[in-house]
Amino acid sequence: MTYIGKSVIRKEAADKVTGVAKYTNDFQETGTLHAKMLISPFAHANITSIDFSEAWKISGVKAILGDERFPLVGEVIKDRSPIAYKRVRYHGEPIAVVVAETPFIAIKAVAAIKVSYELLPVVNSPREAFSKDSPLVHEHIESYEKIDRVYPIPNTNVANLTKIRKGNIETGFTESDVIVESNLSFNISDHAAMETRCAIVEIRPDGFIYITTSSQAPFAVKKLMNWYFGIEPGKVIVKTPLVGGAFGGKAAVQLEIIAFLASKAVGGKRVKLLNSREEDMITSPVHIGLDAKLKIGSTKDGIIKAAELLYLFDGGAYSDKSVNISRAGAVDCTGPYRIENIWCDSYCMYTNHSYASAYRGFSHSEVLFAFERTMDMLAEKLQMDPLELRYKNAILPGDTTPTQVLLTSSKVGNLPKCLDRLKELMNWEEGQRIKIADGKIRAKGISAIWKTSTFDTDATSGVILTFNPDGSINLMSGVVEIGTGTKTVLAQILAERMKMDINKVHVKMLVDTQTTPEHWKTVGSRGTFMAGKAVLQAADEAIQKLKDLASCILRIPTEDLEIGQEKVYSVDNPKINIEIKDLAYGYKFPNGNTIGGQIITSGNHTSTRLQYFNPETGEGNPGPEWTVGAQGIEVEIDTRDYTYRITKAFSVIDIGRVLNEKAARGQVMGAMSMGIAFGGRETFVFDSYGRVLNPQLRTYRPLRYGEQPEYIIEFVETPHLSAPYGARGVGEHGLIGMPAALGNCLSTALGVQLNHLPLIPELLWRTKEGDVR
Repeated sequence: MTYIGKSVIRKEAADKVTGVAKYTNDFQETGTLHAKMLISPFAHANITSIDFSEAWKISGVKAILGDERFPLVGEVIKDRSPIAYKRVRYHGEPIAVVVAETPFIAIKAVAAIKVSYELLPVVNSPREAFSKDSPLVHEHIESYEKIDRVYPIPNTNVANLTKIRKGNIETGFTESDVIVESNLSFNISDHAAMETRCAIVEIRPDGFIYITTSSQAPFAVKKLMNWYFGIEPGKVIVKTPLVGGAFGGKAAVQLEIIAFLASKAVGGKRVKLLNSREEDMITSPVHIGLDAKLKIGSTKDGIIKAAELLYLFDGGAYSDKSVNISRAGAVDCTGPYRIENIWCDSYCMYTNHSYASAYRGFSHSEVLFAFERTMDMLAEKLQMDPLELRYKNAILPGDTTPTQVLLTSSKVGNLPKCLDRLKELMNWEEGQRIKIADGKIRAKGISAIWKTSTFDTDATSGVILTFNPDGSINLMSGVVEIGTGTKTVLAQILAERMKMDINKVHVKMLVDTQTTPEHWKTVGSRGTFMAGKAVLQAADEAIQKLKDLASCILRIPTEDLEIGQEKVYSVDNPKINIEIKDLAYGYKFPNGNTIGGQIITSGNHTSTRLQYFNPETGEGNPGPEWTVGAQGIEVEIDTRDYTYRITKAFSVIDIGRVLNEKAARGQVMGAMSMGIAFGGRETFVFDSYGRVLNPQLRTYRPLRYGEQPEYIIEFVETPHLSAPYGARGVGEHGLIGMPAALGNCLSTALGVQLNHLPLIPELLWRTKEGDVR
């Protein structure tokens, strides 16, 4: 192949490295007004009074929003006021918005607003929320409007319950010789994207609403504006330029709604709302937290017979995307293992924390941390090599998933091969725990991973191709370029199919919902699969149109024509040909007669045979395929002070087919870095009042430059037969197993069970010394 599998330079690379690239906040227009939010200093309180009088005295203030009822919003349950009314439910929640001539004036006016609160009891964890005597975050959840197939439980803090019932759990434990139980947890955390969220909204006199936003889901903005406010989707025009990192956080719709209300308050004038870093961390949606309780049974030779799982997801104060996150966690609740008897309850819990958005992996790093840590505990109890335990139970073609989907090699790939290669790369045979100096230990830990996508069953992706007079092609897709390089991969797919120079494929980076075909959302490692299928369909239509036109001109049957090297030529005699540039806008004969016109084609993909889940058993088909893999971490730890250094991190992933070698490695490496930071240091710290104590990057610490380990990445290729050139999704998978591998590694090193994240030295010390307060 000419381009598939090659390390093609990204289409937007030059603009990014030269600083030409524009992000949402870079769009500046004269006359734009600026909005700033007043956010709650408390996690749960009644607003007893709010006084705007001093703020109104500041020159340049154009509008103040707050202390009024707004339509309730929420992606699946309408349980949130865009600007809090009478009550706040999380620290950082917007309670007022000032619109002013400049950001400085808006900030000054926000500071002049006076608010009085009556503090309420705080629900500070999903486990607290689950207890029978817990205060209710929402007293009347049954009154909220919601979509179908969402199951809140009235008079509780349960926003949704997803059940998985496979086989017979009692039988499974009866057949088990060894049983292990575990409790695991971690708090919510931040996405820490380089670009903070931003939205610009203008309501034109003709009723059209123009929104520019740093979003992963511009088409979802259109649909939700219709559900929330009854606005015709055709009158909502959303533009998304390049996005400076998202990791799931920008899949949620929040600032767009507030900016719309702000624009409406000033007669439709253009209003920009830009998050500060602190607002981006605690006001906008966060990475979900989890409390988990697991029980796994196996035979004495390590065959897993039963898994009983309770996942309590910290959905925060409002349900929004966390319902779907908790459902996705249930779908792949056991990790990539052959288990015939499964009982899983996955709850989305209301708490007084910031509400959750998607996070890279969409619940899979979370549930796999719990399950893979418990797998190591089982291996220890069995006195079995943890890699061998995983190998014995690895899911294979012919097995069924927790939702009872029958797997083929195309659907699931080859996990044993990934484990074999990981074993070699990590030099596993030398042992997991090696003393290297006084008080210093080198330790190794592993995890197995898998993930499918739990998309809407009608999620769609479209592509439009338009030819230029020089034979080059414009490629338009609704995929948002969030740093993944997906649009470059789409160009590779098109160039390969058309057998043309990739430099003649021009990709439109800006997404405009009025002119760009829809791509459901740029999430879930599905951009290449869905949009790639649409590209191939559009390319095949273009090839047929070129052949049909060339057939008339060359007087050769279409079946005897081929395309390549920017020509349409005779298969029998390639010297008989016509250049594509002479067909791109139709063909003009020497006498002036013309046939055809500009070649414009389209493609569309919607996955087929996806199913809703049975609410009682969870049975159903969630996605087209699973990506599997094996990951590992090697650390050096000083047992005198419990500091450690991650020296190496490993990933072996069945990618189906590598489309862009360096891009794939970059995606996996970046995801691994995020997973290590999630497992080792990133978390929000709460006080007893539910307030975040570290809402800035000085005290909330992702990995810094120079702290990265050596990354060792390899791919296994078991093609997914219905995917473009056999490729599986891989954008998230490098992250998924890292927290568990780190936990397993450090638990082995210290000889204790480390079941809470992040794994900071203080936690290691407290656990080893017996004080885990």
